[in-house]
Amino acid sequence: MMNTETRVRPRSAEMFAEALRYIPGGVNSPVRAFRGVGGEPFFVNRALGAHIFDLDEREYVDYVGTWGPAILGHAPAVVVEAVRAAAGRGLSFGIPNPDEVEMARLLCDWVPSLEKVRMVNSGTEATMSCVRLARGFTGRDRIIKFTGCYHGHVDSLLVKAGSGALTHGRPDSAGVPAALAELTLTLPFNDPAAVRAAFEREGGQIAAVILEPVPANAGLYLARDGFLETLRDLCTQRGALLIFDEVMTGFRVAKGGVQELCGVTPDLTALGKVIGGGLPVGAFGGREDIMDMLSPDGPVYQAGTLSGNPLAMAAGLAQLRELERTNAWEKLETLGAAFEDGTRSALRRAGLRYTFNRIGSMFCLFFTENEVSDLASAQTSNREAFARFFHHSLDNGVYFAPSQFEAGFISTAHTAEDMAKTSEVVSKALLA
Repeated sequence: MMNTETRVRPRSAEMFAEALRYIPGGVNSPVRAFRGVGGEPFFVNRALGAHIFDLDEREYVDYVGTWGPAILGHAPAVVVEAVRAAAGRGLSFGIPNPDEVEMARLLCDWVPSLEKVRMVNSGTEATMSCVRLARGFTGRDRIIKFTGCYHGHVDSLLVKAGSGALTHGRPDSAGVPAALAELTLTLPFNDPAAVRAAFEREGGQIAAVILEPVPANAGLYLARDGFLETLRDLCTQRGALLIFDEVMTGFRVAKGGVQELCGVTPDLTALGKVIGGGLPVGAFGGREDIMDMLSPDGPVYQAGTLSGNPLAMAAGLAQLRELERTNAWEKLETLGAAFEDGTRSALRRAGLRYTFNRIGSMFCLFFTENEVSDLASAQTSNREAFARFFHHSLDNGVYFAPSQFEAGFISTAHTAEDMAKTSEVVSKALLA
């Protein structure tokens, strides 16, 4: 019989009460507040490999991995040593440093679409800069995005779907001007007919189509055959730019991201997460003629005091080189397949037919029997059942994202023992 821990975590509860006094909602990013599952968040004291430890020294097998960057696990020695060495040389310069150039070279070598790249400090900055650059390059204002694809808290992209494929967006957040949101057309993912109709109606005004080629912020689902190719063709025909947001998928699903796997080359790509080794980072890049529109050479302004920060560059380079040295993507696929097998076996034992989606080391278990291929189908999930599953798993030492609509992540640090424990916990949590 498994020893079930109590949900009460005294030191975390005390810290959360203190946080509520000084931080809105007690957290610095909304999903951390556990509003999607109920209860209060726990606070982490330390992390190592595939395991995290809270303030009460409870240990958990972690499948959040800093929301993606911890692809080698937490505190990998090769990254820690690189950061330690870089810190000894200085924390920030605001002056060009060699690691910026090496990172840019590596990114351009690995990612099919990149001819030039610029570093920023977050995925949000990367997508924001892509949109501004696309508008500056094309001289057009409208953007197409897709429901279920999250691109950071950018005003133009914090827009949810209206009724109908061609309905202009409405703000998804207070503080976003309606006039700005109206420049964003929000369409259903995996619906090429809706995209064709949008281009037929407003093609001459559309600067870019932006999407996660594998949406990973509404759970996880995949593009149907031909969808990405259709977007590429339409953008080429209509003079719009195709932007891939690979902040989550870049260097996680493959060395060259989703675009390597699918063979579709976007005009611009946003990156982040893995390339910082756990430190704040982002990057965007693409065709040389587009990137040369950026200041100081061109009229599209973009800047950042901490862009190319030496600590982030050192951490990211160490992590990327280790991924390449060990051919980590092969191991991650093996681990992902084993995790999928264990999860599907647990579902069969529980007599459930929930939907499980996976690509490489990214996954999501949807609490619905429907096929999930867009936001509408993802939202058929039973959120109460997921909340019970989440808390049962957490109480028994396995940490999944505290929301039905987030992807999970496996690292190279996960072991067979971690997988076995997870399978046992999941089997019982599904019946909770």
